[in-house]
Amino acid sequence: MAAIVAAGLWHASPAPAAAQDSPKQGQPQFQVVNRTGSVAVAVHAVRTGASGWGRNLVEGRGMRPGQTLNILAQVDAGCVFDLRMVLIDRPPVERRGLDICANTRIEFTAQQAAAPAPAAPPAAGVTGKPPPGAGVGLEPDPEAPRFAGRPPPASGQPGQAPAPSGRATSSGTGFVVAEGRALTNNHVVEQCGRIVARNAQGRDLPAQVTARDAEMDLALLSVPRDAGPALAFRDPPQVRRGDEVVTYGFPLSGILSSGPTLTRGDISALAGLRDDQNQVQISAPVQRGNSGGPLLDRSGNVVGVVVSKLNAQRVAERTGDIPQNVNFAIKADRAVSFLRRNGVTPRMAASVADKPAAEVGEIAHPSTLFLQCFR
Repeated sequence: MAAIVAAGLWHASPAPAAAQDSPKQGQPQFQVVNRTGSVAVAVHAVRTGASGWGRNLVEGRGMRPGQTLNILAQVDAGCVFDLRMVLIDRPPVERRGLDICANTRIEFTAQQAAAPAPAAPPAAGVTGKPPPGAGVGLEPDPEAPRFAGRPPPASGQPGQAPAPSGRATSSGTGFVVAEGRALTNNHVVEQCGRIVARNAQGRDLPAQVTARDAEMDLALLSVPRDAGPALAFRDPPQVRRGDEVVTYGFPLSGILSSGPTLTRGDISALAGLRDDQNQVQISAPVQRGNSGGPLLDRSGNVVGVVVSKLNAQRVAERTGDIPQNVNFAIKADRAVSFLRRNGVTPRMAASVADKPAAEVGEIAHPSTLFLQCFR
């Protein structure tokens, strides 16, 4: 049963719980209340002794301070549960061995959550201006501190960075282009005091800008060597109008799926906004958070870096017509030139076979990073 919202109350079914419109005889019920003063991007409730944390009960919605989550457990699940709340700007809070039959209202408080650390100062040389095409592109979302979530963390992994602290102001996407190097848009990381990259294994990894091209809107990041395998760029010939493409990234994280999203479309034009020769126009849908992600052909090779979307509302105000699926990506050869200028030799591969979009996504998945900007 899908989660529903009524009068500020969340109703959901946790693993291993079963959702019902009304509780069965003997079915345990309890409430979880967010009193931490921070947005919760994940809540987990599992029977004590269960393996793993189960699914995120507030996935795609989040849980603001003061909100309550109403939970119906399975009749045979017993009364003793472990609970976990993942906060947007503080380490996760866990409470174990709780008797939810004796205490039907569980509050997670600010005292239980570690106070957020102050944001780190900007890295040397990281200064900037509003992203190119501001008002048209995928600029950092002012709502991000309220909604931008993270994929559920994988706990207990060796080498995992401490949970991010400070205030996450925006999120975006990047992808591995060489051992220890990742590529994204400059506007995704331009004003970040600290950048955290989450890889496909759910590990939080430190990332740092090592080179940028503000005009092209590209940034090169230093990441741990085991962040993921490098994606290959397409060898010539370049893409043509009508070629099928796939995007892979993290749009509207915390509102949509907390995991990566795949979309399909075509190359619509070989130039971008105002005939920008550094870009191609694509019909694949993109949203805020897709910025910096790979645009791939049907062989799984990178043919561009997603950068922006047309501001449909502004165009409609000026022309009376609403444009649909008008989005842009930086051409692969421009990205390759940027990488080579900065000491990175990207992988190149011929595009010789049309793979199903799902298979292209499987190629992109281990190499694509969820980026959070902290100020």
